[in-house]
Amino acid sequence: MDTESVIEFLGCVPLLQRLPSSSLRKIAEVVRTKHYDRGEFVVHEGEMGDGIYFIWEGEAEVAGSVTAEQESRLEFQLKRYDYFGHGIGASVQQANVIALSKLICLVLPHEHCTLLQPISIWNADKALEACSLVELILHLEPIEVNIFKGITLPDAPKFGKVFGGQLLGQALAAASKTVDCLKVVHSLHAYFLLVGDFNMPIIYEVRRLRDGKSFATRRVDAIQKGNVIFTLLASFQKEEEGFDHQVATMPSVPAPDTLLSLEELRDRRLTDPRLPRTYRNKVAAKEFIPWPIEIRFCEPNNSTNQTKSPPSLRYWFRAKGKLSDDQALHRCVAAYASDLIFLSVSLNPHRKKDLKTTSVSLDHSMWFHRPFRADDWLLFVIASPAAYNARGFCAGQMFNRKGEVNNSYPYVWFFKNFKRKIKNRFKINKFSHVPSSLFIFSLSYFFFHC
Repeated sequence: MDTESVIEFLGCVPLLQRLPSSSLRKIAEVVRTKHYDRGEFVVHEGEMGDGIYFIWEGEAEVAGSVTAEQESRLEFQLKRYDYFGHGIGASVQQANVIALSKLICLVLPHEHCTLLQPISIWNADKALEACSLVELILHLEPIEVNIFKGITLPDAPKFGKVFGGQLLGQALAAASKTVDCLKVVHSLHAYFLLVGDFNMPIIYEVRRLRDGKSFATRRVDAIQKGNVIFTLLASFQKEEEGFDHQVATMPSVPAPDTLLSLEELRDRRLTDPRLPRTYRNKVAAKEFIPWPIEIRFCEPNNSTNQTKSPPSLRYWFRAKGKLSDDQALHRCVAAYASDLIFLSVSLNPHRKKDLKTTSVSLDHSMWFHRPFRADDWLLFVIASPAAYNARGFCAGQMFNRKGEVNNSYPYVWFFKNFKRKIKNRFKINKFSHVPSSLFIFSLSYFFFHC
């Protein structure tokens, strides 16, 4: 059996799916192949095994310190992708395992079992301190097979509640860590149900809806205080040869290296005499915590939110710092970043003096067309073709610098004129004299996002 076949097999073992792809490759290099005939003992009760056994082919049964009634139960019959010996270490085996047919096992020796305990779910070789902030935000702690725990880091964007992009990215990370590493997400659909408390951990519970040869489907519920606050449905696909065409064309925009960063834009506007003094004082008084995503607006301007403007926006973005190579991580980062500035684009045609609104994310969908790196510049082109019945609809596309469209996004959110106190699910946008491009940044930073 070749290494790639072993990696593909290991990626289908539930115990190993939460590992970085680099760990699977290392495990594939050190596992040993063992063959057993029908009726032969694989391990004996009371003896030390050789390590962790993964069944490659055939079937086996557990017998010994179990009752006869238990022996006939299906959970004591082992088949392909099942494993045993995990957690035993140097201890003795608690039961006999006997081959029911010709049996092939891959055995991970005890001395290499530390490969099952990487520091990060994204990279087995990089210390957490060396990871970029967004990679740390998207790191989850595996609790059980299909259950993960996420937290809101002190330096992560919060906006008064758990940021919606964090829920989106962490839920997708949880789903990604329950499929084999050769399958990556190609589409997702998510619903924001309740506000998240950033002072509490978030439990992500994954349901394996389907596992096929080419596709896999997962549902993820984000849970706090026993309540589902967010739910995601994602489909994963193995890379295959197929047709390739693209109708969408990347608009002509300035190169990102020629544009100002958010930090530079903020510093300039703090001293811009063309902007209202009250606005400049408010922004200056706010504590500035940089985002883990670098953003550069293609068309910065000095319009205020009292000025109507087209419902569209274009900006370059990338993760700050170098990300690990796992393609699943890059798609989680794109999902995280996609929720930063969507909402207020629908408000552009409705801006007026003393405008105050409440807004909340409702649902979010994404399609991933091609591989990409989220730590390289991506152009995000957003438009809002419609708003009605207190709902704003936005759609976006992400292009790499070659002009290839990587991702597509439709997004729906709820907004109302602020006339009465709204329950904690909503947020209030209070600035009334803000330049439109920085208005998006200011709302996102100080008031966004659910």
